[in-house]
Amino acid sequence: MRERGKIVLLHFVGQMPMAGIAWQAANYLAALEKLGWEAWYVEDHGTNPYDPRCDSVVMDCAYNVGFLRAAMERCGLGDRWAYWDAIRDAWHGMSRERVRALYGEADALINLCGAARLGAEHMRCPVRIIIDTDPIYEQIRYAKADPASRAYIDAHTHFFTYGANLGSDRCTIPLSGIDWRPTRPPVDLDRWPAAEGAGHCFTTIATWENKGKNIEFAGDTYLWSKHANFLKFLDVPRCRSDTCFAAAMTPPDEAVRRDIEGAGWRLLDARPISADMASYQDFIARSRGEFTVAKDIYVRPNSGWFSDRSVCYLASGRPVVTMRTGFTSYCPVGAGLFDYETHDEALAAIDAIAADYPRHSRVAREIASDVFDGDRVVGGLLAEAGL
Repeated sequence: MRERGKIVLLHFVGQMPMAGIAWQAANYLAALEKLGWEAWYVEDHGTNPYDPRCDSVVMDCAYNVGFLRAAMERCGLGDRWAYWDAIRDAWHGMSRERVRALYGEADALINLCGAARLGAEHMRCPVRIIIDTDPIYEQIRYAKADPASRAYIDAHTHFFTYGANLGSDRCTIPLSGIDWRPTRPPVDLDRWPAAEGAGHCFTTIATWENKGKNIEFAGDTYLWSKHANFLKFLDVPRCRSDTCFAAAMTPPDEAVRRDIEGAGWRLLDARPISADMASYQDFIARSRGEFTVAKDIYVRPNSGWFSDRSVCYLASGRPVVTMRTGFTSYCPVGAGLFDYETHDEALAAIDAIAADYPRHSRVAREIASDVFDGDRVVGGLLAEAGL
């Protein structure tokens, strides 16, 4: 396929050097390349780097840059990446001058997860796409006329969200005049082949508690942290003692650890799993499937959100059991993929998978191909943006 031009992906693989985040970017980069675009990766948001080894923001970005370099080499980008160390005002990968020139050469930029607040240099790109992977929060801030949110969103020319139901009668969160269009997390099926065998445990990879982004709207408070819903379904393993459930997750204290393990979960150290893209992929491939919950902010508004991590399970032929967010507006459930709202529904899904694992494994892969294939998802998004 002929090269169509250049597209810059903005993200935060260097700032947050964890494999799940790297795979999120990698699946987009792979799709862009397969569609004939020359993909470039830039991280110029200037946010201080986080080091997962010490679970802290740090002043030295050496580990972060090393992780990013390895991820970009895995994606085949060679020297087509850049990371700005704002603390020292130093650039890694491409130079400052090359990045500025790139914005003038590119046909578009994709601000994945809204990773960057766009500045004057980004405006040189004629098409500026934001992909809102965490719906509801920014839509509410915009509806409340938050000046920072409005400036941040308005800097883009095209608006896409994993909140597939936004703007429909299935989700009542107002869009305030922004043309949010539905999209979904892509997966590169070549990079995520179907795994063999059945695996032993249902697993998930998660952060127990996220703080600082609860938000109130129209008399309701929507919770950002995942643990609130985890607590509601923590006892599922106890109800199916013949089935293994494991979570790669670090509890905030020993009391929480005791509660989780007491409910029948095996707790695994997430750090080595997330430290390397291959380890993350291997962890998913060795799983029986994913059993997980979703954040309250996705569930109660019926947003239609779906997880980019769960898509990787599906591509690996690993069935997924996840909370109901309204994603059935575009994705089938009942085989390979199950959504639930109650304990009985969750347990019925676990039982169904046990009754015919080979079928559910096969259908999981088919759903990844039919609904989340990267070429189709990203190609459709770019077509809607006029590219």
